[in-house]
Amino acid sequence: MEIAGYIQRKSMLYQTGVEYGDYTMNHVLGCAHGCKYPCYAFMMKKRFGQIDLYENWLKPYLVENTLELLDREIPRLKKKIKSVQLCFTTDPFMFGYDEIAEMSMKSIRKLNENGIKCCILTKGLLPVELADMSKENEYGITLISLNENFREKMEPFAAGYRERLESLRTLHDRRCKTWISMEPYPTPNLIKQDLGSLLENVGFVDKIIFGRMNYNPVVTKYTEHRHFYNECATEVIRFCEMNKIQYHIKEKTITEE
Repeated sequence: MEIAGYIQRKSMLYQTGVEYGDYTMNHVLGCAHGCKYPCYAFMMKKRFGQIDLYENWLKPYLVENTLELLDREIPRLKKKIKSVQLCFTTDPFMFGYDEIAEMSMKSIRKLNENGIKCCILTKGLLPVELADMSKENEYGITLISLNENFREKMEPFAAGYRERLESLRTLHDRRCKTWISMEPYPTPNLIKQDLGSLLENVGFVDKIIFGRMNYNPVVTKYTEHRHFYNECATEVIRFCEMNKIQYHIKEKTITEE
């Protein structure tokens, strides 16, 4: 698929306030995956007047001067940077968008050549060529279910869950560091599923991040949502400790009931 067009930016690398992040870059405006949790990135961009309608958010624009900005900013910042996350407000391997993936690969390569580790998160497919990059990199996918009907409802234009998982397993098999973002995990009134089964399917990864679903009125209508997320978090912790997997439970996932 083709991007909607190109934009220029004045800067690329910045320090993020996200609890498990360091520096980040967002070299695309918008995301075509159409997530309906709702999309936090869209909500923030709309709040600050950078985008108006969700329909326009689904038409991604590529930052055409991404590599030039990295060339300018890396020498100044690389002593401060522990890692760069791709991405927090878009997707570096947006499903079906080869031009975006190509820019992501070039950016990762440039950062690695300067001794900077990259942490990748996608709802698309991770290219096998990533295995040839720095072994310090961490490659992740968002995976909150294995039910394709649910995926088509909540992430209509993202890659299929099984395909997504297989691309991650391929990198694991090539001795890459892999991780799962199991966020925003849905409550049973959105979908009834077995968390244990999902965990077993991702048990090969090095790290799992688990978090609740926010900003969705359907979740708060489920009166047991606090108890539900407390139990889920406990199950994730138990599974990770038993299997020697690193884990991070997002803030406000565990609460007083």
